[in-house]
Amino acid sequence: MKKKIYMAFLMSLAIGALTGCGQNVKTSESTVQSENARGENMGKDHIEPDTKIQVLEEGLSVVRFEGNYGFDEFLGQGGASSDDGVVEYLSSALLSDIPGLLMGQNPFGCSTLSVKNSEGGNLFGRNFDWNTCNGLIVSSRPEEGYASVSTVNTDFIQAGGLDISSLPDTAQAIIGLYAPLDGMNEEGFAVSVNMIEDDQTIEQDTDKPDITTTTAIRLLLDRAANVEDAIDLLSQYDFHASMGMMIHLALSDAEGNSVAVEYVDNEMVVIETPVVTNFFLAEGEKYGIGTAQSHTRYDILSETLAEQETMTEAEVRDALNSVSKENFGEFESTEWSIVMNQETKELTYYHRENYDQGYTISVE
Repeated sequence: MKKKIYMAFLMSLAIGALTGCGQNVKTSESTVQSENARGENMGKDHIEPDTKIQVLEEGLSVVRFEGNYGFDEFLGQGGASSDDGVVEYLSSALLSDIPGLLMGQNPFGCSTLSVKNSEGGNLFGRNFDWNTCNGLIVSSRPEEGYASVSTVNTDFIQAGGLDISSLPDTAQAIIGLYAPLDGMNEEGFAVSVNMIEDDQTIEQDTDKPDITTTTAIRLLLDRAANVEDAIDLLSQYDFHASMGMMIHLALSDAEGNSVAVEYVDNEMVVIETPVVTNFFLAEGEKYGIGTAQSHTRYDILSETLAEQETMTEAEVRDALNSVSKENFGEFESTEWSIVMNQETKELTYYHRENYDQGYTISVE
């Protein structure tokens, strides 16, 4: 890398977090333009990300990064087989003087669906269910690879024992690029990671280079134009699940292809499905393993799709609302919901189950 960001911090990079979330009190001017909802009672603000972090509301911010964030170099040196390895790379190549590492974990729930848009193209919806925490939306314009918009839970990342809001905006953006949980790129390819409660994990061990859960998502957003590309890319790497957690990936493209990618006994399995929640979908002895509630959410979304072969953005939003955490009386919340328009390359975010207020961000 041509330059380094010199910053002493302690970082946890994982698909899991310490219980409890700090509040991001950082403030910045935000370029927000109100737009009408085209008669769908869909209040949306159009957001233009800036290189300075913009706080959309408490617990949800957005930032843009342009240029080289070293991901090709990361892959070129063999990737990483653990989150510790990702941190080590960031420390040596991008962010210096990391004195140590803290990690914690808790399971999280998620729901996704892929459906044809009534107005043309395809839509992908995603819920991220978690404790109250801080989400950072990262708009990426790399020198090489596809532009994308992705989301990171910044409470998964600790700096000096605190959340990373104390770091410079550029440092936060770079770290976030290595820790995405979902997103869509300029080709309309979308991806989400969903947890599965299981006593096994994913630790492939061949002679292939290595990727972790979050760096796999970064790989796909940067390089995959469609589901076929994504499957081919994943097959070229040994996958290592972050923090020993079992996960599967929901993949969808602009042509309407949608699959779940699972790892059963460390073997990749691809299942065609428009709905993914938090249980195994692969046929065999693993099928159905996961939380009882995830089966309920899966059934609700499947029934919705059976009744509606096409949906509008508002209807996808409402479908996500129907399986949000407030419907189940649990302490977690649906921290963000996203409706991704794979035709227009726009993502609309809804924060903490407020489906009357959306924030729309364009990939391009």
